[in-house]
Amino acid sequence: MKVLQLIDSLETGGAERVAVNLANVLSRKISGSFLCATRKEGLLKENLSNTVGYFFLNKTKRVDFKAINKLSTFIKRHEIQVIHAHSTSFFLATIIKILNRNIIIIWHDHYGNSEYLENRKFGVLKFCSKFFTHIFSVNKMLETWAKCKLKFKNTSYLPNFASVNKSLAVTTLKGVTGKRIVCLANLRAQKDHFTLIESFNEVVKKHPEWTLHCVGKDFNDDYSKNIKSKIETLNLQNSVLLYDSKPDVFNVLKQCEIGILSSKSEGLPLAILEYGLSNIAVIATKVGECETVIENDKTGLLVNPSNPTALFSAISLYIENKELRKTHASHFNQHIVKHYSEEAQIETILKIYRKHITLN
Repeated sequence: MKVLQLIDSLETGGAERVAVNLANVLSRKISGSFLCATRKEGLLKENLSNTVGYFFLNKTKRVDFKAINKLSTFIKRHEIQVIHAHSTSFFLATIIKILNRNIIIIWHDHYGNSEYLENRKFGVLKFCSKFFTHIFSVNKMLETWAKCKLKFKNTSYLPNFASVNKSLAVTTLKGVTGKRIVCLANLRAQKDHFTLIESFNEVVKKHPEWTLHCVGKDFNDDYSKNIKSKIETLNLQNSVLLYDSKPDVFNVLKQCEIGILSSKSEGLPLAILEYGLSNIAVIATKVGECETVIENDKTGLLVNPSNPTALFSAISLYIENKELRKTHASHFNQHIVKHYSEEAQIETILKIYRKHITLN
């Protein structure tokens, strides 16, 4: 079996990390595992196993005939049977399918704004879905959406799984050891760093030695500029630290005590699973699949979104109760290892691949 993961970039987003994780794990399970980054490379390239066949397409336009020809040639040369297309790469996958009728397209829907699905535009997607064989959805809302809006019956909920590179260690966080909190999230509006910063402004008044470390892609846009302005306005430059993307996620997390997501909307955030694998306490908002993954007050703490007061209370509870923090972290680690490990999800994915290759 030969499978290609198709993804727009190798920046450090959730969909990108899933594509890399899948390519790496599959390289140990099937005869040929490949990954194609269509538009941009990025830090995640460093996490790709040398057993994965990697191809950078360098696509520059939505319909780039040169790139289409290059990818089609690559697929034929390596006798690839399945394109596992992530997020918006479905459009290119559809064109390749039209040119190569025997190719199977599995589309992986990572749509993060699942709380606002009524605003999702899907005209092009609905047309392209006629060429899909199966759809994986990262939460149950997206699974229902695909069945209702795309009229696509052959779809299933596939929880993300976490896989971390424990050998890479290049980042040293500032702050006091044992008093660090991390937010692993790109600087995007849905991640709602403003609520997090407002709550942390209250935290430092009670616990001035604690620091917040925001690790994620900085797009240098208005949202990013407003975050930096907020930090300066509240005089938190020494307490709230921005790091941009980092390739050594596990190493970063192991330097922290608490992992936070303050999102307004989510699918199934990979960061939550990575917090669990890294054995740190977790706080998240009640969005997407967070409530499915975290059992409130047993394996972590859940708060309502856009509520700085509730988030402040949760952070304070963990800071002031070290044993509770460690107990929740241990329970959550066991839960993630048992239910969101690569073994269970990969078997599900392989069954889908095999089924459709047999039927094709």
